[in-house]
Amino acid sequence: MSLNHVRPWRNIYRRTSRQIMVGKVPVGGDAPITVQTMTNTLTTDVKATIEQINAAVDAGADIVRVSAPDRESALALKEITSNVSVPIVADIHFHYKRAIEAAENGAACLRINPGNIGDESRVKEVIKAARDYGCSIRIGVNAGSLEKHLLEKYGEPCPNAMVESGLDHIKILQDNDFHEFKISCKASDVFMAAAAYQQLAEATDAPIHLGITEAGGLTSGTIKSAIGLGNLLWMGIGDTIRVSLSADPVEEIKVGYEILKSLGLRHRGVNIISCPSCARQGFDVIKTVEALEKRLEHIKTPMSLSIIGCVVNGPGEALMTDVGWTGGGAGSGMVYLGGKQSHKMDNDSMIEHIVEQVEKKAAELEADAAAAEQAAE
Repeated sequence: MSLNHVRPWRNIYRRTSRQIMVGKVPVGGDAPITVQTMTNTLTTDVKATIEQINAAVDAGADIVRVSAPDRESALALKEITSNVSVPIVADIHFHYKRAIEAAENGAACLRINPGNIGDESRVKEVIKAARDYGCSIRIGVNAGSLEKHLLEKYGEPCPNAMVESGLDHIKILQDNDFHEFKISCKASDVFMAAAAYQQLAEATDAPIHLGITEAGGLTSGTIKSAIGLGNLLWMGIGDTIRVSLSADPVEEIKVGYEILKSLGLRHRGVNIISCPSCARQGFDVIKTVEALEKRLEHIKTPMSLSIIGCVVNGPGEALMTDVGWTGGGAGSGMVYLGGKQSHKMDNDSMIEHIVEQVEKKAAELEADAAAAEQAAE
């Protein structure tokens, strides 16, 4: 029985959207919310780009976007897409021919910006290439690059202008009988982005790509993204997300999953529940959690681990996690397994012991899942 069944106040009712395919990955409908990032290597540096994509995949990326600013970059997609396991979105600005070349060279999706892709005739050429090569399209509206006529009409970037831009380009695609598209309305201002996305969610059934663009560095960008994306996801809006950080793309994936995990929308890896530490702690909580985050990065199985410094909240938290450690006294703590008190262990051995217990539990959960899947066949 799921927690959502017994605790209805935890339910999030997702907006109903059409489902499209980005390569082999479904987006929208009842598909899981996918997590994306974007490479920051030179696309023409094929080796470095492939390495960065693979690192993102190891972190959990479902889809990766790659910039195609010139013909050489678009052509490089052929080798890149042949050597990675996730669908690649070609990021296109200004030159519609880059979109055509990207489609020809293996891109699974073409991101076009209404503000700079050109007139309707050019969009039609992109649509033809997408149809010919089995690509989907993302209409990527950005507050920082809106069409001139919309800026003149509204006076400044605003949610109404962003949504009008997006709907105008949706109409072009639909008028050309092309429906494999998703849409985003990004802004660096959280309020503007949230308002635009809410309007967009009412105006179309297209899958929505969420993002707070140019959010900032790792700390500030994470906070802005968590507030903006978190509130929209809580409202049921969003089918795929990209956290935009001035940081390693792997960090974007990590933050994306943490946002989804906090809302119960995706589960991957170890969810560590830990206290901020205080004078009551029976061990160094901060250093312990830092070490465990590194040591447990390889675990992909969804599971929970509580690391609590003392007995005030420790036993209660441990009752609700797969593995738990609660600090005690005299240099030792209590280990909980499956929500039950199990045994004491010296603090000196705690990290190795916790890693061992988590790996053991992950193996058990994987075996149970495999058995259930086999039984269902």
